[in-house]
Amino acid sequence: MTTPFDPQQANRLLSTIKSRIETLPPKLKTAAKYVIDSPGDFGLDPIRVSADKAGVSPNTLTRLAEVFDYPGFESFRAPFRAALVTDREADLGMDWLDQLATGDRTSALQARAARNALNITARSLRLMTPERTAALIAAMTSARHCFITASRSTHALAYYFHYVGRMALPTLELVPRHMGDAADDLLDIGPEDCLFAMTFAPYSTSTIRAIRMAHEAGATVILLSDSDTIAPGVQADHQLTFSAQSPHHFGCLSGAMVILESLLSHLIDAGGKAAQTRIARYESLRQDNGVYWSGKRLPRAPTRPPE
Repeated sequence: MTTPFDPQQANRLLSTIKSRIETLPPKLKTAAKYVIDSPGDFGLDPIRVSADKAGVSPNTLTRLAEVFDYPGFESFRAPFRAALVTDREADLGMDWLDQLATGDRTSALQARAARNALNITARSLRLMTPERTAALIAAMTSARHCFITASRSTHALAYYFHYVGRMALPTLELVPRHMGDAADDLLDIGPEDCLFAMTFAPYSTSTIRAIRMAHEAGATVILLSDSDTIAPGVQADHQLTFSAQSPHHFGCLSGAMVILESLLSHLIDAGGKAAQTRIARYESLRQDNGVYWSGKRLPRAPTRPPE
């Protein structure tokens, strides 16, 4: 029988290692410090790779495992490996990021980009209060049609949100539907509808025009943006603000993406059993039509005729 994984096991083991590290012989202390500093890498790498990174022999890692009452390296590594596929990543600390920042130019840039993504993700989710979220979801689910619009880089976010969201809420419509302007598809928008617009600086003219058009028609306007004020005459009934701070010239969309992922969770939950049934039907349809590659047979590559 397989023992159920305890998500706290890696944290407890790290705490034990930290409390006993000063009592260990020099080589074991070096190995233990590596485990403390790089629990993620330790959970993924085989014994020889971990030994090389730690600057010790594979046998030293085996001895370290035995010191902490594990029969061997694999069982000692298992809690850290399992923690990588759980929701306990934040509990493993940020030592990996500090260590990355002290490396070469590539490592330092990666650390800067990663830290920025983590910071703007946390800030964007913090600004997404339960009260705002509840009101926004109520507006979307009660609308006759809920139009989703965005342009340029944010169009990719709108497309994804619509692609997943329509399985739970079939009244979602992505506009523009073709290669036109969003206004072309909002001709009949009215008070029973809502418009979910996404934009960040520099703001899209077509998105601003769509927001104004929806507001004038009496529709509910939902705005996902990096600012509370994006242009004169642009008014939103519900707004979620994300941080777009970036280490490069263009705005970073990590904050917007996590907000949309969270909204999808709320939409699916609000859809209840009907949403679950609809999602299952979508999946069944895709399986029946061979949408997903099964891997049972490799695709045949065309052969070149001999020259």
